[in-house]
Amino acid sequence: MQSLKVGIVGCGTVGTGTVKLLIQNREVIRKKTGIDFELVKVADLDWEREREFEVPKELRTTDYREVLESSDIVVELVGGKEFAKKLILEALDRGKCVVTANKHLLAEEGREIFEKAQKNNLYLGFEASVGGGIPVIKALREGLSGNRILSILGILNGTTNYILTRMFEENLDFNEALEEAKKKGYAEADPTLDVGGWDAAHKIAILSMLAYGGYLDFNEIYVEGITNVERLDVELGKELGYTLKLLAIAKKVDSEVEIRVHPTFIHSEEALAKVSGVYNAVMIEGDFVGKTMFYGQGAGSHPTASAVVSDIIDAGRFILCGGRERLLINWDRDRLKVRRNFYSRYYLRFDVPDKPGVLAKIANVLANYNISIASVLQKEMVCKIAGREGEPIVPLVILTHKAYENDVQRALSDIEKLPVVVDKPILIRVEEEAY
Repeated sequence: MQSLKVGIVGCGTVGTGTVKLLIQNREVIRKKTGIDFELVKVADLDWEREREFEVPKELRTTDYREVLESSDIVVELVGGKEFAKKLILEALDRGKCVVTANKHLLAEEGREIFEKAQKNNLYLGFEASVGGGIPVIKALREGLSGNRILSILGILNGTTNYILTRMFEENLDFNEALEEAKKKGYAEADPTLDVGGWDAAHKIAILSMLAYGGYLDFNEIYVEGITNVERLDVELGKELGYTLKLLAIAKKVDSEVEIRVHPTFIHSEEALAKVSGVYNAVMIEGDFVGKTMFYGQGAGSHPTASAVVSDIIDAGRFILCGGRERLLINWDRDRLKVRRNFYSRYYLRFDVPDKPGVLAKIANVLANYNISIASVLQKEMVCKIAGREGEPIVPLVILTHKAYENDVQRALSDIEKLPVVVDKPILIRVEEEAY
């Protein structure tokens, strides 16, 4: 039986869950792997706060350097960027293998970290950075590594998925669903990173770098959150046979990659549409394997701790097998070229007076930009407001065939100027390969 020492920096929700798993399942892990992972130090600045599991006092420290000095494997669970980056780079400089769950850091500043791990021939594990307990990173790095990855579609944030599920199932508006999520502990006091789409963007950035083998400038990702989603559009989408999700999308298009996060209608019979509540799911399509789907709890103490410990085990095997080179990302290639002119279907809603000729005016503008109409839905009984002359204003929904994003945006700019259109048009992209 061989033994390795593990140290953890950061003992919040995930850190506490990781400590608990390593202590309670130490014998289980030892029997399965033949390695005894000994937890030697846990660093945190606040040992007074209440935790779900009491960390033994002999393991506690407030000095992260004690973790670096005493461990073979360093686990970074502090979050944020500045200190976490300093800690990881220092650990790699000391020849330590590193495990992290830090999606924010890896998505925005990961290149220096990946390159240092590569240069020093050290294991860098980051399974817990995407999808909590769902082993999607391992699938991309190992099981699907022989495939060209054609697309990745992910529901990668539990908070937003819960909110949209409640809006869909209970006809709640956004603020009602958000307050419910906060009360249940599914949303932070400041939910900006979640509802703004940034959490999902960090995750799809990491998956894209792995899938397409190159550095990604995070600022090139198109990110749109759910804060402006209206209950009316959720209901109208449902009538058209669609379910609204905050979808993280990566697609290979010739020599470019589409990487985007935004509210997306998907057909209600699709597997991803049935992922409800706080659950996450990722659908990956490879050229040989076809479509595969990974589903499970995307956050929380225990699921994320499970992913952290799986990386600790892989790091242990890496060390005891002599540190054979483990290529992370093929940095020899040029930086990924990100495509912003998406090719998609679109749900467009216009608030218009209920009178003849309105649809013709809008359709004429769309035709000028080569945008073809697939179907039209006008809800004459849904009177939103009184118009300029007191006439009823109703929602007019147009579902397009596939069109280019730039053309659609230019068309909407022109349509918004039409006298018959009240308020700003609503645009929601539709992910449906059949069209």
